[in-house]
Amino acid sequence: MPARIPVLPVAALFFLCLAAGVRAQDYDNNEAIQPPPKAQDSCNGVFLTYNFISRTKEFPHVKNTSAQSWAFKAQATILNTMMYELEDWSIFIGFQHQEILVSVGGAVITDGTDFPAHVGNGTTLSGYPQTDLLTSIETAGDMSQIQVVVDITGTQFGVKPPDTPMPHTIKLENPGYKCPAVTKKSHVVVVVVVAETQMFVCCVKDPKFKPNKTDTHHFLPRRYGDLTFAYDVLQSYDSNYMAQVTIDINSPLGRLDNWNLTWEWKRGEFIYNMRGAYTLRKDGSDCLYGKAAKYYQDFDFSKVMNCETKPTIVDLPPERSKDKDIGNLPYCCKNGTLLPPIMDPSQSKAIFQVQVYKLPPDLNRTAFYPPTNWKIHGVLNADYVCGPPFRVSPMKFPDPSGLMSESEAIASWQVVCNVTRPKKHASRCCVSYSAFYNDSVIPCDTCACGCDDSKSCNHDGRALLLPPEALLVPTENRTAKAKAWAKIKHYHLPQQLPCPDNCGVSINWHIMSNFGKGWTARITLFNWEDYNFKDWFVALEMDKAYLGYEKAYSFNSTKLIGPGAINKTFFLQGLEGLNYLISEAEGKNPETDPRVPGKQQSVISFTKKETPGIDIVKGGGFPTRVYFNGEECALPERIPRAFAVHQHSTVSPLVVMLLAAVVALLLILD
Repeated sequence: MPARIPVLPVAALFFLCLAAGVRAQDYDNNEAIQPPPKAQDSCNGVFLTYNFISRTKEFPHVKNTSAQSWAFKAQATILNTMMYELEDWSIFIGFQHQEILVSVGGAVITDGTDFPAHVGNGTTLSGYPQTDLLTSIETAGDMSQIQVVVDITGTQFGVKPPDTPMPHTIKLENPGYKCPAVTKKSHVVVVVVVAETQMFVCCVKDPKFKPNKTDTHHFLPRRYGDLTFAYDVLQSYDSNYMAQVTIDINSPLGRLDNWNLTWEWKRGEFIYNMRGAYTLRKDGSDCLYGKAAKYYQDFDFSKVMNCETKPTIVDLPPERSKDKDIGNLPYCCKNGTLLPPIMDPSQSKAIFQVQVYKLPPDLNRTAFYPPTNWKIHGVLNADYVCGPPFRVSPMKFPDPSGLMSESEAIASWQVVCNVTRPKKHASRCCVSYSAFYNDSVIPCDTCACGCDDSKSCNHDGRALLLPPEALLVPTENRTAKAKAWAKIKHYHLPQQLPCPDNCGVSINWHIMSNFGKGWTARITLFNWEDYNFKDWFVALEMDKAYLGYEKAYSFNSTKLIGPGAINKTFFLQGLEGLNYLISEAEGKNPETDPRVPGKQQSVISFTKKETPGIDIVKGGGFPTRVYFNGEECALPERIPRAFAVHQHSTVSPLVVMLLAAVVALLLILD
């Protein structure tokens, strides 16, 4: 009779091995990658693979599993298995474990986010420097031309071993492709413990997709964006080339003031010279002590404009527009101001030229790699998120001699940028509400434009109602008025008062009257910055009242026409001579009086003929969105309450017009 093996020692040995395997995964340095799935052989499209390689526990070591951070390594592959080229590829990886990407090789983050990049809700990667994947047929199966391997390094949180922190999906983002649900593959970690370490999917062409027409050279079509860059190579030599950069504002609400442009060189390039713009730092030391000096050994780097990997480029002032050395280009030299086309088409474009030196192995006349990670910012303007540059057909230019012929750029790329809505507590302007039927003003929300780390005020408390005159007082000086008003009105006053809005520009929307055939509102702009806004504009989106809009008495006004919400928006700008929103100034007695904001004001009239049934008091008379110089302003979360006796005013349109005339006269006299 065979001897019986004791169950307890065997079980103990099993769990000891299991524990050892789990601990081994905590500090796993085995970076072996699983072989390609068999499904790759039957894919006729684009085959995507994501491989989890390894992870290591990071400091600090904590007992809370969800708070423990891990350094992880992964690899994504994009393989073109069809008979068509895949141009300008991009993939979405659905990260879901609070991942922070530290580096990505073989690709860039599409929206230009800097590393370390928080991608816990997923992110899109685009190819760089290999943006296109050729076919196996035209390359004799050369994997280096039909496949890209993307190496990913980052940090993730949670997911206790032996489980692995896999994304929930991967898919191709190029238009015209369909990706089914991903297939997940597991492997044995230790004994019988299995963990998912690979996922893959075959994305195929959508037969119903109708692409935009492309030219005979198979360049990608140019795309629309709120703002676009054109990067056109005009001259080329073995070691350097000259490119022209064109910035276009396309959105009717787009704008930039004192723009700052940054990008990133990926292959050691440096800027030798520029026209139409300049870099904030003029220094060749990064080249002198870097790779450039090893190749250009007899080069005078004291004449180099900039050797930074991420230079900051700014516009020239108008007085340098005719300078033959650094200016003298069309559309240049506006001190960084770009206006929407509706205001002035000639002011919605900027151009500058840059001479770029290259390093090996790119020393031939046709080797061009445009910079990546384009970012552009202005003073109190909307944030633009820019995609990677993609190759388009060469830009055509009119012949400089004046003849009817055209010249072409050697090579052209386009970068498309779009406006993003500001996150909560991250706006740069805000709106307050008031009405004739309520004594109190609903101020801008607490921390509408952000707050510091001070605990002296409540970051989440509801803003206190104010008396109307408090709108003319800086936010830091309103506390006494808010307390006094709360005492008079018997409002609750919390022990810890809410923080101020901290906005540089605020706008008050006041319902002035509400009568049978129409109603009126007054808009007032307050500038709390030490910066004068020239050629300012305000856009008001009004879902319910747009059709009834009649006139702005002290501003120029235009109804916008376009897709979506633009059809519910009207555009306001200053009259000639009143197009400056001046900066905040000292009071009459600086020692005792608070600072005084720059301000502009106008009455606006509406008719009810085109909007029957509109309820002004219940919200119909308040804007849905408000924009100042292209930046979307934070709106209050409530509107003034009405009491039955005050819901309608008896003010006639004639009185309103007289009041508007008086307001305009006072502004001119100021």
